[in-house]
Amino acid sequence: MRAYPETGNMPEARFPHLHQEVEAEQSDDPPSLAVPAAEPELPEPFPDYFLKKRLPVSSPRTLEFRRRHFAGVSARDWNDWHWQMRNRIRTLDRLEWMLELTQAERAALGQHGELLPMAITPYYMSLLDPQDPLQPLRRTMIPVHQEFLRTPGEADDPLGEDEHSPAPGLVHRYPDRVLFLVHDHCAAYCRYCTRSRVVGQGELQPNKARLEEGLAYIRRTPQIRDVLLSGGDPLTLSDEKLDWLLGELRAIPHVQFVRIGTMVPVVMPQRITPKLVQTLRKHHPLWLSIHFTHPDECTPEVVRACRRLADGGLPLGSQMVLLKGVNDSVPVMRDLLHRQLMMRVRPYYLYQCDPISGSAHFRTTVQEGLDLIRGLRGHTTGYAVPTYVIDAPGGGGKIPLQPEAVLGRDGDDLLLRSYAGTVHRYPDPQRAGGAARLEEVGR
Repeated sequence: MRAYPETGNMPEARFPHLHQEVEAEQSDDPPSLAVPAAEPELPEPFPDYFLKKRLPVSSPRTLEFRRRHFAGVSARDWNDWHWQMRNRIRTLDRLEWMLELTQAERAALGQHGELLPMAITPYYMSLLDPQDPLQPLRRTMIPVHQEFLRTPGEADDPLGEDEHSPAPGLVHRYPDRVLFLVHDHCAAYCRYCTRSRVVGQGELQPNKARLEEGLAYIRRTPQIRDVLLSGGDPLTLSDEKLDWLLGELRAIPHVQFVRIGTMVPVVMPQRITPKLVQTLRKHHPLWLSIHFTHPDECTPEVVRACRRLADGGLPLGSQMVLLKGVNDSVPVMRDLLHRQLMMRVRPYYLYQCDPISGSAHFRTTVQEGLDLIRGLRGHTTGYAVPTYVIDAPGGGGKIPLQPEAVLGRDGDDLLLRSYAGTVHRYPDPQRAGGAARLEEVGR
């Protein structure tokens, strides 16, 4: 597992591009670079298995974890997703057996009560550092006391999903799209979950009666052409239940596009079986949006799962949440994005962390997010740069955010800032003036 050195709050370490930005002198002459081009950065070293046809069974870290904590478990059981679900780590006693808990972690686990429950698959637990409470993946899974502190602007349902719910588990916020929460169970629970008010509480059961209510609304609403299945995680349903639900959606004439939002390929890659892929490919066109957090998640097991899905003809995108101290530096995020591309996963959205109750310790400033995007653009392929968005509180939907590129106008020229910080002119005459000039040229 790759180690990322502690950089503290030094912006030049987390956003190394910032010190390179310069203001070019504005003139009527074609611009040139204001500073000599810097030496190109060497690419981050990749584990060699990303390019191998035959993948290792597992990473050394996971193999050592299995030897230490699950020595009596056969490979067949370990690789069975049902076993992974049954044996999730959910109690303080089991967690203490595997991690050296801090006093703050132990106290939070003892009082979480009705808050978002804790559950971690044995596989994903193998990726957590047993000694370091600040390890990024560990911070996203283990409760801490900050979850109990509500700061101004936070809410249990900041996106107003409940106000846009015409049927149980259905959210209709955009004119042509619905979010269909198939149930409230996940293989592992992220501590920054947008739906922590619902997830893991057992209120949304995947029984046919409740799912039929959502299907009935979709059938009688012809404006809906796009359905996103989420939850909870749809891929924790059985193959048979998924097959039935996808078949019902595919039978609705005005539904053109079906997507599944999932973290299962990352936290429980054992679920991505040949049978599951065979089931999913019956219902094309079908897209998967996979939730990633950190480069340490990109193990041989996850590479194998993504390959299997991609080979099955399933287009793969990713969505990530920008998290303080987890993935909020350019080197870490760029490494994660490159690894996704190597697994044939196209980075799609990078979300500003939603202001759910008790999330202040995870949220960066929006300016830090913009600086991160600025540090990616031009320094990697455009395929690797996700769209940075805020899901607007109160149900406003996703609002894309971009670093300032259009600086203004100078006569008929548009002034643009490049990724290197230099200013360039683009001829962009206003409509009336442009037409006049064209007529003059025509004479």
